[in-house]
Amino acid sequence: MTRVGAVDCGTNSIRLLVADIDPDTGELSDVLRRMEIVRLGQGIDRTGAIAPEAMERTLARAREYAAQCRELGAERVRFVATSASRDASNAQDFVAGVHEAFGDYDVTPEVVSGDEEAALSFSGATGDLRATGVPGPYLVVDLGGGSTEFVRGSTSVEAARSVDIGCVRMTERHLVSDPPTEAEVEVATRDIDAAIDEAARVVDLTGIGSLVGLAGSVTTVTAHALGLTAYDPDRIHLATLTPEQVVRACDELLHLTHDERAALGFMHPGRVDVIGAGALVWRQVVRRLADLGVERVVTSEHDILDGIALSIAH
Repeated sequence: MTRVGAVDCGTNSIRLLVADIDPDTGELSDVLRRMEIVRLGQGIDRTGAIAPEAMERTLARAREYAAQCRELGAERVRFVATSASRDASNAQDFVAGVHEAFGDYDVTPEVVSGDEEAALSFSGATGDLRATGVPGPYLVVDLGGGSTEFVRGSTSVEAARSVDIGCVRMTERHLVSDPPTEAEVEVATRDIDAAIDEAARVVDLTGIGSLVGLAGSVTTVTAHALGLTAYDPDRIHLATLTPEQVVRACDELLHLTHDERAALGFMHPGRVDVIGAGALVWRQVVRRLADLGVERVVTSEHDILDGIALSIAH
């Protein structure tokens, strides 16, 4: 067994996975999995820079994660950073802070290419699907804070495209009322549909066996669709829903007030502000695929974080 640490730092959240991986089979066993909302991308769409308080929140978590990797005996660590640190004018300050936190591991945040991000997400998300007989080809949709990746494949990536729609970006750009007005939703929907069109020019959305959703917005929508009173990853992982069930759950979350969303037992406090936009993005994706004949929407708790861990096992 090889013990590794994987960190995925996105626009909205930062996550750590420490896992043991069997180098022969590639089987992954969790030792520790955690997630915090740090909102690294706070205001970045407007200012082009990481806000000082967002930088400090994120680097504080990075220092915690580094300490846990040492404590649990991770042999190697990989830190992947996505949209926010890719776009920021002060990204070098972030890089230096992460390098200092993980000093003895000689880790720096890697801003991976869209192609590599797609491959990591796909490998992390689809292992359990294939093992349990969920039919492909798969369209894996990783719905983040600043961007959303569309990845098609069966055993490996056939095509992928990242587009600039995400729960933080759409909230800051469009959904400013509580709850959002119909006019705000309409403008945001046009943005989202245009981005799906952009993805569809590269990724064939026809002939998909299973639509697979990843990341916090999707898992939260799934918890709502399942009627959960508390967040339960075991119930959410590999949950299979119809497009109609997903769209209904998305619509309900989109039109709740801030306080109504906060009162839901499964809702992470850091996701309350942005789940409306995340639900809207997911609704539009699911509708598009349903129009193309998809009848099965599967949620995976395994995603790019698992892919990062697998990538450093050898």
